[in-house]
Amino acid sequence: MAHYTTADQIDLSSVADRYGLTGASLTVLSGGAANSSFRLACDQGEYVLTSLDNHDEDTANTLARHTRALRRLGVPTSEVVPATDGSLIVPVDGRLLVLKRWIAGAVEQPLPLALLPEAGSLLARLHELAPDAEGLADVPVGSRRLSAEHLASIPGFADQEFARWLTSRLDRVRSAEADSHRAPCLIHGDLFDDNVIVRDDGGLSVLDWETVSLDDPLLDLGMAAVGLAQDEAGLLDTERVHALLDGYEKLRPLTTVDRAILPLEIEHAALIIAFHRYHRHNVRFPNPERATYHRAMVRFTESVAGRV
Repeated sequence: MAHYTTADQIDLSSVADRYGLTGASLTVLSGGAANSSFRLACDQGEYVLTSLDNHDEDTANTLARHTRALRRLGVPTSEVVPATDGSLIVPVDGRLLVLKRWIAGAVEQPLPLALLPEAGSLLARLHELAPDAEGLADVPVGSRRLSAEHLASIPGFADQEFARWLTSRLDRVRSAEADSHRAPCLIHGDLFDDNVIVRDDGGLSVLDWETVSLDDPLLDLGMAAVGLAQDEAGLLDTERVHALLDGYEKLRPLTTVDRAILPLEIEHAALIIAFHRYHRHNVRFPNPERATYHRAMVRFTESVAGRV
């Protein structure tokens, strides 16, 4: 089972010294599938301190640089705060820490229907950015997709019924994608409601750029549909996905061909999530309480046809 940093494992005095902070205190923030985050209050203001438990020093610095670059390009996201020596990542007692300014607002799950057009518009703005912009030249290509190593592991899953279902669906998606090509762009890759802050001013800010990559914008739209357009039963909600698309198409209209292929890309996104849920909770970090989490994506996938 995975283990993450707790507040008592943070040497707060060392953190305060590295950032030049006084009167600092920590409180735990809920959420975050791969990292441990805390609200840091001090005389200088309020921040989020995150221990990047799922990163090495290179990937931690890359994440911080990408986040900073996206903010400079106008994406509403976290502001990374450098340490007094200019470092974006600070190692303390073997942990890699990043400090960001607090965004006044809250995560709302599900994201309200009325805000889905803005979420779609925000995604379109990201897709319009120059992929070779300063600070983003090393963004990976296609890294949100399942790798050859991932695919090779599927036949060995203990749940053979799920393995066969997943393989069959992925084969169908890859076959269809072979005849469908769009220019790659910057994608978020994980636009779920727990990565969106509804700010106190009513706008949206996007968090967590660990899955940013260059890829098909429709795959990113598909992932956003999985993350933001489910109904109470966990199935694709037609009204919600149309609201998301309404906001997106004000900036980036979809072609007739795009519209036709979008259901397949929503399915592809759901298959990626299904794989990672199974692999994480049954292979990497076995957790009986979450061992069946992937089944929600199986049900979701079956609901896509005819709802877009």
